[in-house]
Amino acid sequence: QGNIRVFCRVRPLLPEERERQRGLPHLHFPPQDNHSLVLTRPDDSQVGRERRAELRYDFSFDRVFPPAASQQEIFQEIQLLVQSALDGYPVCIFAYGQTGSGKTFTMEGPEPPGPPESRGMIPRAVRHLFLGARDLAGKGWQYHFSASFLEIYNESLRDLLLGKGERGSDLEIRRMGPGSDELHVPNLTWVPVESEEQVLELLLRASSQRSVARTGLNERSSRSHSVFQLRIRGQHAARELHCACEI
Repeated sequence: QGNIRVFCRVRPLLPEERERQRGLPHLHFPPQDNHSLVLTRPDDSQVGRERRAELRYDFSFDRVFPPAASQQEIFQEIQLLVQSALDGYPVCIFAYGQTGSGKTFTMEGPEPPGPPESRGMIPRAVRHLFLGARDLAGKGWQYHFSASFLEIYNESLRDLLLGKGERGSDLEIRRMGPGSDELHVPNLTWVPVESEEQVLELLLRASSQRSVARTGLNERSSRSHSVFQLRIRGQHAARELHCACEI
C-alpha cells in the first residue's frame, strides 16, 4: 500500500466539551467512504447582498477514523506494517497532533489499570511481534528484542528507562557514520526484553518519568515528545540467515 500512509483519527468529545457544544456539527464523515473528511463552517463574510451559508473543506487520507473507532480498528490498519519488522524492514509509527488530541491514548492507551480493548498501538504491536516470533521459531528463526524509551523535552533528550535516582550521560542525536543518513543516540539505555509483560513494565517506568502538566483539555497532559524503540535481531542458523531492524 506504499511506503508512507497517513491516517486521521478524530477523538470523541470530552465530558466538559459536551457541556459547551452539541456534537461535532462541523465534521462530516461521508458514508461508505473511509478515506474522506469534510469540514464546514459558516461564512461570515459578505459581498454586497450575497452570502453563502457555509464554507466547505474536503480532505483525503489513506484512512479516516471517526470518534467511535476502536483501538483494535486502528491497529488492524498497521498490523501488516508491524509484521514486516520481523522480516527486517524498519518501521516507524508516528502520532502527530495538538495538545489534548489523543496521541498518548492512541499510542500507549489509558493509564493502568485499563480494559484490554483500550490498549494502545505500542502494547498491541509488541504483543503481535512476540507472537509472530514464537510462530517463526517453529521454522528455525530465533529472535532477540531490546527496548528503549526517549523523551525530547525543551530541546533536550531524557532517558526514560534509567533507574530511580540514576543519572545518565548527556544525550544527543548523532549520525551512525560519515555520509550516513541513519541516526542514533549514544549512551541511551537499551533493556533486553523477552515478553510482552516485560515491555509493559518498561512503559510504566517510562510513563512515571514523563514531563506532564495539567491543561484545559487534559488533567495529565504530556508536555514532550517521546520515542519508543524496539530493536529486533533475528537469526536462522541452519540457513545462515539473519535480519536486524528497529520499530
